[in-house]
Amino acid sequence: MSRTIKTHIREKFAKEYGNNMVPLHEVEGFYIRPGYYLENGATVLPGGISFTVHTQKGTAVTLLLFKRHEEEPYAKIPFPEDYKIGDVYSMIVFDLDYREFEYAYRVEGPFNPKKGYIFDGRQNLLDPYANAVAGQRIWGAEKKKEHYHGRVTSSDFDWGKDKQPNIDMKDMIIYELHVRGYTIMEDQDRVKNPGTFSGLIDKIPYLKSLGINTVELMPVFEFDERSENRYYKGKELLNYWGYNPVAFFAPNTAYSAEVEHNREGEELKTLIKEMHKNGIQVFLDVVYNHTAEGNEDGLFFSFKGFDNHIYYMLDENGHYANYSGTGNTLNANHPVVQNFIMESMRYWVTEYHIDGFRFDLASILGRDEYGKPLENPPLIKELAYDPLLSKVKLIAEAWDAGGLYQVGSFPDFERWSEWNGKYRDDIRRFLKGDMGMANAAAIRIAGSIDIYDPEIRDDASINFITCHDGFTLHDLYSYNEKHNEANGWDNTDGENNNNSWNCGVEGETEDPKVIALRRRMVRNAFTILLLSRGTPMILAGDEFGNSQKGNNNPYCQDNEISWLNWKDLEKNRDLYYFVRKLILFRKKHPVLKVGAYGSCKFYDNWGPVEQFREIDRYIGIRFSGVLDDRDTEDIIFLAANMYWEDIPINLPEPPVGCKWKLRIDTSGEKGQDIGYFLEKYVENNKIEVPGRSIMVFTAWKA
Repeated sequence: MSRTIKTHIREKFAKEYGNNMVPLHEVEGFYIRPGYYLENGATVLPGGISFTVHTQKGTAVTLLLFKRHEEEPYAKIPFPEDYKIGDVYSMIVFDLDYREFEYAYRVEGPFNPKKGYIFDGRQNLLDPYANAVAGQRIWGAEKKKEHYHGRVTSSDFDWGKDKQPNIDMKDMIIYELHVRGYTIMEDQDRVKNPGTFSGLIDKIPYLKSLGINTVELMPVFEFDERSENRYYKGKELLNYWGYNPVAFFAPNTAYSAEVEHNREGEELKTLIKEMHKNGIQVFLDVVYNHTAEGNEDGLFFSFKGFDNHIYYMLDENGHYANYSGTGNTLNANHPVVQNFIMESMRYWVTEYHIDGFRFDLASILGRDEYGKPLENPPLIKELAYDPLLSKVKLIAEAWDAGGLYQVGSFPDFERWSEWNGKYRDDIRRFLKGDMGMANAAAIRIAGSIDIYDPEIRDDASINFITCHDGFTLHDLYSYNEKHNEANGWDNTDGENNNNSWNCGVEGETEDPKVIALRRRMVRNAFTILLLSRGTPMILAGDEFGNSQKGNNNPYCQDNEISWLNWKDLEKNRDLYYFVRKLILFRKKHPVLKVGAYGSCKFYDNWGPVEQFREIDRYIGIRFSGVLDDRDTEDIIFLAANMYWEDIPINLPEPPVGCKWKLRIDTSGEKGQDIGYFLEKYVENNKIEVPGRSIMVFTAWKA
């Protein structure tokens, strides 16, 4: 290039963008200068794009530029050695229109697998900080798994006056759902774009009518649903759930209804904005414990090529530790990986206004590089105290696939709540009538005070009976055994200890007595869940009897097994109304919530007890507390009889001048006059609780 042309270029950029944007070098026909070292990823600047990436052991990095949909790069631009500070490479490439290219990297470096070094300068690598991944747009379509390209996005979404609801834990009703499965079977008259973020917007009125104020979305980070490449009886099995992240800064483009080239994420942002307008928080279920690259036999598309020995836990032979059950485990407490996760979290909070996060297999985040649990894990602590995340709710799945179980002992630093797995297990066993479970169930309903000291933390327990992983509530009382044959693992996958009960017949039946009993069992479960102290979480579809046909691990079932069938809402509308009224009942009685001032006292069918007997299948719990807005006490009595015969009980004495009023009776059947919600005074504080039923009373002035 002649001196005259170089001078002209410098003068042009100095005039338009200032002296700090003047190109300094020409490489492979592109004008470049050192970039923004503190801005990881690809950043749009006036006149060009700043590309920043880091590698500790890599010896050279080359930027690749591709035309859209092309596999071969049209440009290869090596980072000059003097464009490196520490382990960070950064350069601005001028005269690039971010809408007209895709990009990747190649990294040279040593090859010594025993030390974890597996650099391959021939391999195209996806930018770990890419805000969008090309080629993922069409759900189920064939993807070039080892040719992921990043795409540069704009960040000019108009949030307007978006106000995040910031609902207290004690007031939340969490609703776990899968973006695609929630609406894919909906009528297009009600949902214009089924299976998408847009489709979920159309269901906001339904969520509000049910009483939901917090939606927890199963993974929406970019993942490859075709990653397993497995078939069963000629049918391809997709990674439907999405717990297999490809990129930690990019939304799943297959969930958008419209093509969003270089605007990826706008539809998700619109969904979140609309949820907030309607007073609904949005939580993300996030996977920071492993990646889609798998083990030695897995893919090689990003982290392995930048610094395999840093990003993953490896043994002394360079083999991958597998505390995630998926082939690899992120080395979350290495400073580089810790910083990466923190940047990802901050990105979703600032760019997408996310209200909370549920961390998949969160116990992994507390392991050191050798897999040993840390007493004060730095990542978990930093997440708790980071200023940008200070208002965000943090929920841990406090276990992992390596056998670490920390329910009640997860390091919370006064910020973390937990999926209470002990609640699920104890309540399931009590509900189906197991002997010896009355005491454990009563403690769970009272707020699990044996594992969560209310003096230290009164909002740690996320109570749930069902979630995406396991039986639906309908199936919990329709199947004794899992039926996962369609998953292609000879029914060996999935949990074997489900604490379920088929009510006498395995699977679907037309026996009216069995059907009536199953309906009652579902009502019992919802009543216990929504009258327990702690934050309740409902699995989407349970409120209208959704079934997975006995499959308790449908992670690979992108079909009617996993999808919600909204025709069931019409068939089971009585259940929907029952759940809606229960949620309303909970909201009207703060004494049921975490943080409520007051106490719980236990009663057997005769009177007060300190603890229940081994043979008891009945529990009575008296909730009491002074309401915030008045001096009178709010008093509720829960009578749960999981014995198969009716039990006469003595209700405790109500306050002076009050009588007990029966408000909820789960024994009523569809079509009968008794119903489920009542306004019936109880005489002489005596009543009979039907077998396998629950009654709820409130103290009213007579």
